[in-house]
Amino acid sequence: MELYASRFETINTALDSQRQRIIQHPVYKNIRTIEDIQMFMELHVYAVWDFMSLLKSLQMHLTCVSVPWFPTEDRDSRYLINEIVVGEESDIDLDGNRLSHFELYLKAMDACGANTAGIHRFVNALKAGKTMEDAFTIAETPEAAREFVRFTFRVIEQQEPHLLAAVFTFGREDLIPDMFHSIIEDIDKQLPQTVSLFKYYLDRHIEIDGDHHSHLALQMTANLCGEDDKKWEEVLEVSLECLKKREALWSGVLELCS
Repeated sequence: MELYASRFETINTALDSQRQRIIQHPVYKNIRTIEDIQMFMELHVYAVWDFMSLLKSLQMHLTCVSVPWFPTEDRDSRYLINEIVVGEESDIDLDGNRLSHFELYLKAMDACGANTAGIHRFVNALKAGKTMEDAFTIAETPEAAREFVRFTFRVIEQQEPHLLAAVFTFGREDLIPDMFHSIIEDIDKQLPQTVSLFKYYLDRHIEIDGDHHSHLALQMTANLCGEDDKKWEEVLEVSLECLKKREALWSGVLELCS
C-alpha cells in the first residue's frame, strides 16, 4: 500500500474541508437529552443498514457467492472483503452473542427507548418485494435518510467495485467528535443502561471499523484502482459526494432536534 501513499494523501487532503464540516456540524451541540439521542438514532439507523448493503455488494463483486463456486482473480481483495464482512456481520454484543452491527444498533435503540418501528417497516417492506420508494413511504422515512440511502444504492447500481470501495473507505467514516462521546457518557451516568449499548456500539466502531477495517479498506481500494488515474479521480469524486450526503443527514437530524 506504500506504493499508493501519495494517492491517498491527495484524496485525504481534498476531503479534509468536508470532513471538518461533518466533525464541526452543529448537530452535536444540540444533542443533550435522551430524546435527542433517540431522534439521532432513528435517522442514523438507515445509514447503518445501507452500510451493510454496501458491504455485501462489495463481497458479491470480489468473491464468488454463487454455486458452482469458482475462485475470483483478485485474491488479496477477496481476503480483505471477507475479513471485513466477518467483523461487520458477525461481531459480538456486551454478552458475547454474535450479531451484525445493524442488529447491535437495533438493540441499542431498544435499550434507550428509540422508535424502531420505522426501520422495521422499511426492511420488512423490502423483504416483501416492495420497491425502495414504496418502502420509504410505508416506513414514513424522513427525507434526509431517504436521500442518504438513495445515494448509496445509486453507487451500488453502477456495479463498479472501485466506487463501492471508495464510498466504503473514504465516504462512510462517521467522524464523530470526542464531544459527542462525552455527551453519551454523561447521559449514561445520569440514566444507567439507557445508552450503554449505544456507547458500546460507538466504541466498537472505533475499535473495529476505525482501525483494523480502515487499513483493510485502504488496501482494497488500492488493489481495485491500481495505476488507473481515472479510477483514482472517480474515487475522490464519489467519496466527496458521500461525505456531503453525511453532512445532509446530520442536518436532517438537527432539524428534528431543534
